[in-house]
Amino acid sequence: MIEKLYTTFLNSTGVCTDTRKLQSGNLFFALKGPSFDGNKFVSTALENGAIACVADSDEFSDNSRVFRVKDALQTLQELATFHRMQHKIPVLALTGSNGKTTTKELISAVLNKKYNTLFTQGNLNNHIGVPLTLLRLNHTHEFAVIEMGANHQNEIAALCQIAMPDMGMITNIGKAHLEGFGGIEGVIKGKTEMYDYLKSNNGIIFCRYENDILKGKCDGYKNLIYYGTAAAKHVYGEMINSQPFLRIKWYKDGQFQNEIQTHLTGEYNLENLIAAICIGSHFGVEPALIKDAIENYSPDNQRSQIINKGSNTIILDAYNANPTSMEAALNNFEENYEGKKALILGEMLELGEDSAKEHQRIIDIISHIDKDLLILVGKNFLNTTLQETALRFVTSDDAKDYLSKHPLKNTSILVKGSRGSKMEKVLESL
Repeated sequence: MIEKLYTTFLNSTGVCTDTRKLQSGNLFFALKGPSFDGNKFVSTALENGAIACVADSDEFSDNSRVFRVKDALQTLQELATFHRMQHKIPVLALTGSNGKTTTKELISAVLNKKYNTLFTQGNLNNHIGVPLTLLRLNHTHEFAVIEMGANHQNEIAALCQIAMPDMGMITNIGKAHLEGFGGIEGVIKGKTEMYDYLKSNNGIIFCRYENDILKGKCDGYKNLIYYGTAAAKHVYGEMINSQPFLRIKWYKDGQFQNEIQTHLTGEYNLENLIAAICIGSHFGVEPALIKDAIENYSPDNQRSQIINKGSNTIILDAYNANPTSMEAALNNFEENYEGKKALILGEMLELGEDSAKEHQRIIDIISHIDKDLLILVGKNFLNTTLQETALRFVTSDDAKDYLSKHPLKNTSILVKGSRGSKMEKVLESL
């Protein structure tokens, strides 16, 4: 079945799961979710030029252009794995609680200096996104970087079975998706499923030297490469300055290589930079090319962006937030910005029974930060106890409306919150 479907895939113009984005010659997969059923759009896909469709409804059992399967999603995943097996190129898997998307983009920028690199676009890092990424592989690609996201245990293990990575990296372990993982121990277990897969398949593990949890999970493993901000065994780096952007220097095997001026803000990005440098160096990218790749990378995805708008400097870090990343962003803001300051913070989602405790902990951190304005957005912040004046809003639209009537001037502004808070909306009023 997969072999026959694969022949159709090779003759297609690509894979599609949404008829609104369907292009002529696409292979359409009728996926299902809580609020949609792709089987209802099979006829539309065929009418709009799909070469064939994969569906799990009996309705299409007699249609020669429809592959009738038991589970369309599982078939998509199996096709992706089969396709990946035809491409004998290095595949790097990447996960972590914070920084994985920025790190993925940095790694890809560095590797692209020597190899034609396929990498995950946007946040296509789940059980659907990983197969779709793998199915973009073609004969010109020489390397693949696959980001893997998860909010429950066993999900990283499943994604590794789909992508079959030769090597992997966990950026860090933090308080993200605590509700789904069942607490921090669940996060550790879930994320390190990647290590379990790599150990079972003699893959390479890139491990941050200073992270005792991750280092402990790698203890005794032979195929291990360390990177870090101290004198790690293989590659390490140091920060020269961080205002307004990080400037770093790095070493390989104890030997100084070069200095790099980045467009990244926040000291927490140092470990992401060194991770990309380590992987590039391991695969033979020259130091000068590593420097060029990183110096030409600018984030444009609401992650650690600095935006100068009017007389204000905005630090936009609104793509997502959890207690670990929120604390890091607050500490960076406190240490690197002076003068008039404002905090505009959205709630942190998917924390489960830890939500009240973690939101109060962030409030306690905020209380020690010098600021002129504090705006809190979301129901999870409404019940926190604050010993100072703050403006509290249920939605980011409410905050935006307030700011449009009370504009800020000559102010450094940190904007951060979970994706569901949509904190980028306040930019319109800043």
